[in-house]
Amino acid sequence: MADSASDARLRACGRAVMLSNHAMGDVAGDHSDAEKGAISRMPGAELAFRDSNRRRRLPERANFPVPRTFEGYDWSAVRLPPRLSREDVTTCAFVRKARSLVLFGPVGTGRTHMLVAMGTVARSMGMRARHFTTTEPVTLLSEAKRDGTARKLMRSPEGTDLILVDEFGYVPVDRDGARLLFQVIDASYERRSLAITTNVDLSRWGAVLTDDQMAAAIIDRVAHHGQLVVFEGESYRLRHALMRSS
Repeated sequence: MADSASDARLRACGRAVMLSNHAMGDVAGDHSDAEKGAISRMPGAELAFRDSNRRRRLPERANFPVPRTFEGYDWSAVRLPPRLSREDVTTCAFVRKARSLVLFGPVGTGRTHMLVAMGTVARSMGMRARHFTTTEPVTLLSEAKRDGTARKLMRSPEGTDLILVDEFGYVPVDRDGARLLFQVIDASYERRSLAITTNVDLSRWGAVLTDDQMAAAIIDRVAHHGQLVVFEGESYRLRHALMRSS
């Protein structure tokens, strides 16, 4: 005999919380439609609770330096490439296509603000985002080597939808740090999105990484499915500095 609508609903709810059809079939056979309706609401409530907890934990795991959104964002210094619209950025549409962005320009022109705002949007949509500065991998790697968790660190991007790399080029990266950055980017290639802020032209990344071959390999992967967002003009902080009025 075919399942009733209440049986089908009950089985679907069971699958959502990873209960077998066999277990839910036993329940369906022993209860009325009204009872099955009440039972099916329990997995729904559990799923809503899990989703709420997951969304609450996302900001902590994202490691954002400060909260940022696109509300009131000043786009006057931003030059987008032809195939990337403002909506693509503000809705994180590029993340769903596993594309990457390089946010290039001088300090104080809104690159990090955009980076974190994109992460905030991704998080609000249930995506997983992770932010770190370029110097963090070096510290993390040295700690991981000491406590024997280096292999786990190399796998850390797995399960992430958007990796946000901030301040690339501010300080040189040693070979171990460059290797870790390459492995993160290589593991992400065509699987997840990267967004990188930098004040260094791509042609000079070899000097930052102290390894031209490593830089070429990183650029090759970032550029293949990536787009360049250029930031121009004077630093926002300098334009609004209190020191200027004194």
